[in-house]
Amino acid sequence: MALSIAVQPTAALNVDFAQPAEASTIEQTAEAMRRRGFNVQIAVDRDDARQRILELIPAGSEVGQGASKTLDDIGVTAAIETSGEYYAIRPKLRSMDRATQGAEIRKLGASPDVWLNSVHAVTAEGTMLIASFGGSQLGPIVSGAGKVVLVVGSQKLVPDLETALRRIEEYCYPLESARLQAAYGIPSKINKIVVLNGEVTPDRVNVVFIPESIGF
Repeated sequence: MALSIAVQPTAALNVDFAQPAEASTIEQTAEAMRRRGFNVQIAVDRDDARQRILELIPAGSEVGQGASKTLDDIGVTAAIETSGEYYAIRPKLRSMDRATQGAEIRKLGASPDVWLNSVHAVTAEGTMLIASFGGSQLGPIVSGAGKVVLVVGSQKLVPDLETALRRIEEYCYPLESARLQAAYGIPSKINKIVVLNGEVTPDRVNVVFIPESIGF
C-alpha cells in the first residue's frame, strides 16, 4: 500500500493504541523481525531491558540518542549521560552554539558508533515505523550509525502498515506535540516517516521489546 497520512494530524488521542500486546503476539512479531535481519530480544521487564541495552553498547563508545520517553523512563538516558562509561553525544551537542557550530553539530550527530532510539509502531510482519519532526535521528538509524539499538514497548505492536500510520497520527503525535509544546513552546508535526523493512548488515540493528506499555 502507499503511505498516506494527514498533512495536518488530528489532535485526538486514541487510547486504544496504549494497550500492551499479548506475549504470543510479541513472540510472533519478534520472529518476523528476525527473518528481516533484525536482532531481537524480549526483556522480562524494564530493568531487564535497561541491562540488555547497556550490554549491547561497548564501553567507551560514541553514543547518540533520539528523544525517547521510553529510554528516559527505563534509565538508559541517565546511564549513558552520567555514568562516564561512554562518550555521550547529546550533552556535547547541547553545549555547542548552533549559530556558529552548525556544521560540526550536524556531522557529530550523523554517524556515531551507536545510536539509541525508540520506534512508534511495529507491524505483525516485522516492519518498524519512526516518525519525526526534524529528522535528525533518522539518518543515523537508516545508515549513519555503526550499531542501532531500538527499544519497543509492546503497546506499539499493530497488525499492519495502515494501522501503524494511524497509531502515529492518533496516539504518538498528540502526546509528542504536547511534550514539545511544554518543553520548547512549539507544537510537533509529522514531517518525516521512516519505514524499516529490513537490515542487510548483520548485527547492526538490535531491538529490545519490553512486555508492557511504556513510552509513546
